[in-house]
Amino acid sequence: MLTKRIIPCLDIKDGRTVKGVNFVQLRDAGDPVELAKIYSDEGADELVFLDITATVDKRKTLAELVTKVAKAINIPFTVGGGISTVEDVKVLLGAGADKISINSAAVYNPKVVDEMAREFGSQCVVVAIDTRSVDGIDFVHTHGGRKPTLLKTQEWAKEVADRGAGEILLTSMDHDGTKAGFANEITSEISSALSIPVIASGGAGNMPHFKDVFTFGKADAALAASIFHFKEIGIPELKEYLSIEGLAIRK
Repeated sequence: MLTKRIIPCLDIKDGRTVKGVNFVQLRDAGDPVELAKIYSDEGADELVFLDITATVDKRKTLAELVTKVAKAINIPFTVGGGISTVEDVKVLLGAGADKISINSAAVYNPKVVDEMAREFGSQCVVVAIDTRSVDGIDFVHTHGGRKPTLLKTQEWAKEVADRGAGEILLTSMDHDGTKAGFANEITSEISSALSIPVIASGGAGNMPHFKDVFTFGKADAALAASIFHFKEIGIPELKEYLSIEGLAIRK
């Protein structure tokens, strides 16, 4: 049985880790390099580092910060934000990232998923999907969840998987930062339909939420930010709880 992964997310703005509700009302959550090392030492399975305003501000992720974070940890590390070309990926993998995450770039140029998978291997390519329900239908959003598209979330997830994505990072914008639980229904739909791993993101508020997204949501990994950044849940305690609940967790 594959172990379920716990993944802290470092949302970066102007070189600092931030956290808000529904990607707005941001507050400072600390130095990303320090946080990355703490999570690595505490037993996080992976980290995700997202420069959340890189696409909005039309700039590239800071490779220098990626290098510092990568040097501080010994676990796999995904980087996203402002990545749109094969050359961008080369720079970030060269700076120390294990995987890259693309969102807006894939929506506007789906072929880039094929190109990146062909160049670097599917295992390096994570496609992030920010989804929001509009009149009961789940649609993909870009630019940190600010800009709606006409792409239906489930259909888009299948397309990027077919194009060579190695993993889906599914964030429910309706749940993000609310601490009311993950979007288990759509997570389950996508996880059941695809053969690649799905990382659930958005809504973690307590330990049972993680159990629910792994069982009802059928997620392969669960990502969270503020509950880890502000010490509301410790990673060792969370892993112990999930293990007691019968889930396969990496110690």
